[in-house]
Amino acid sequence: MHLDSLKVKGVDASTGSLGHGLPIAVGLALGARLQKKDWLTYCIMGDGEQHEGTIWEAAMCASHFKLSNLIGFVDNNKFCIDGACQDVMGIEPLVKKWEAFGWKVIEVDGHDFVKLCGAIDEARAYKKGPCVIIAHTVKGKGVDFMEDVAGWHYGGLDADKTKKALESIDKMYAKK
Repeated sequence: MHLDSLKVKGVDASTGSLGHGLPIAVGLALGARLQKKDWLTYCIMGDGEQHEGTIWEAAMCASHFKLSNLIGFVDNNKFCIDGACQDVMGIEPLVKKWEAFGWKVIEVDGHDFVKLCGAIDEARAYKKGPCVIIAHTVKGKGVDFMEDVAGWHYGGLDADKTKKALESIDKMYAKK
């Protein structure tokens, strides 16, 4: 679901169309600097969203203004609504692209919360400009019938599928 800023505290903008979040986040981060506020702005993006030109215009702007109060996240699960990202429009080499646009890049296993928290701490400590955390994930992780299936980008669960999904997740954690 796309979060509703009128219903979820801390979500300053409701977006849905891909590519709008980062430009808004750049504006918020720049506005904080101009108002001499010390808050951080976080922007969560999908890897399919990296297809959008507004992402790269905003990335260039954030770098130009050295917005060290801006941290981006890319959920790099290799899928977008229309299928595999590489089949729709290749985004690799993603790390080198972000670096070329002047961002510090931190790569992390997006399923490892300890490492993810460490990456956030590292990004918060970086004061030379914007930072992006590329979280490598598996779409539908832990749900055997959802893993790496693009159709679950927008799929819904009935009671039976919910039960099967929860059983699959329980099995995954039992193996650990």
